[in-house]
Amino acid sequence: MDINAKTAIVTGASSGIGIDFSQALINKGATVYGLARSTDKLKRVRQELGKQFKPVTMDITDHDAIEKWINKTFSKDHQPDILINNAGLGRFADVEKLPLDEWEAMIQTNLSGTFYMTRQLIPLMKEKESVCHIINIASIAGKVGNPKMTGYNASKFGVRGFSEALFKEVRYDGIKVTCFYPGSIATSFFGDKDTDTHDNMMQPEEVAQVLINILETPDNFLINDITMRPLNPKAPEDQ
Repeated sequence: MDINAKTAIVTGASSGIGIDFSQALINKGATVYGLARSTDKLKRVRQELGKQFKPVTMDITDHDAIEKWINKTFSKDHQPDILINNAGLGRFADVEKLPLDEWEAMIQTNLSGTFYMTRQLIPLMKEKESVCHIINIASIAGKVGNPKMTGYNASKFGVRGFSEALFKEVRYDGIKVTCFYPGSIATSFFGDKDTDTHDNMMQPEEVAQVLINILETPDNFLINDITMRPLNPKAPEDQ
């Protein structure tokens, strides 16, 4: 795909790798609709990235709001080329201590939100003559289970299964589907304090470059899943 002049949608665009994804796409000439719940954060991203970033205040767990926005924004004459289902959250605790609302928030955001966005956009993508691409951001936690991560693992394993089934379902409609399984990335996902990240983690801009590489593959070439890890995951002071 030639990304120049394409239209992309990025969920979770107000923080973390969502900003880097949006920046990388804009650098390649795309227009990015950046979705997130915080209007203030989106305004700051718009100031940083410029007019090619279109801020959209949206809770992706609200299917009706998604449908209304898509119907208002897109049509047969204006269809999206790229969807990055990036929004996600993690809550970690022993299974008997994990609050029900935190379980439900992870399932709704990480899994249902991905489904809600995708089901509304697939019909528009099917109408395009050019190849479209959906990228779902799972996690290494979509492949490996760990203690205190039952809810997060369940949601990300769900994204994995959804992505594999979807790529087989829409490949003959000219729609690529790729699922990302990144390991630790130096973002605020691990907390607001800098001490929660370290230099050996993958950097957001590095993951964003992989995104661009995947999108720019030839139209009849599909990488349907990709796992990314830091070579040395230990914090420098622990070595």
